[in-house]
Amino acid sequence: MLEIFYPEIDINSIYDLPLDLLKTKGIRLICFDIDNTVVPYDVPEPSFKEISFFKNLMEKGFKVCFISNNTHHRTDLFNEKIGGYALPRASKPKAKKLLEFLDSLNITAEETALVGDQLFTDVWCAKNAKALSILVKPVSNRDQIQTKVKRGLERMVYKRYLKWKKKHPESGNLV
Repeated sequence: MLEIFYPEIDINSIYDLPLDLLKTKGIRLICFDIDNTVVPYDVPEPSFKEISFFKNLMEKGFKVCFISNNTHHRTDLFNEKIGGYALPRASKPKAKKLLEFLDSLNITAEETALVGDQLFTDVWCAKNAKALSILVKPVSNRDQIQTKVKRGLERMVYKRYLKWKKKHPESGNLV
């Protein structure tokens, strides 16, 4: 039952993405949550390091999207210097807006990976959309109050996931 929250891939940070594997799996679009996935929630714009990373992804042929439950202002400001796509107010974990967005790009869910730091929003949204789910560790322990509330429950589910992964190595991390 808890498997809906278990990611296909879990890594330490966005910089550990297995790009060759993603290419092999036919991934064309990588959607990134912003807050605590790429930068702390209170950092409004990407640094040179993040800009370079995302530009490099696009040069390698991946489309990049920033998907967030946050506002247009947050996602547009963050994306401005990168030039990817922005999907604000995504209503994660619901997949409806993500699937509509994918349809507008003529990209399937199977060609999409969603990278995020939360099981109950990012991983669950990817699973609901039938996209590849990639969990990263939060970049900061600073969280908005509503996120802090969920973190305790997520830690319990994550511990169950790690036990499950040990018992099912064939079904665990793809990397």
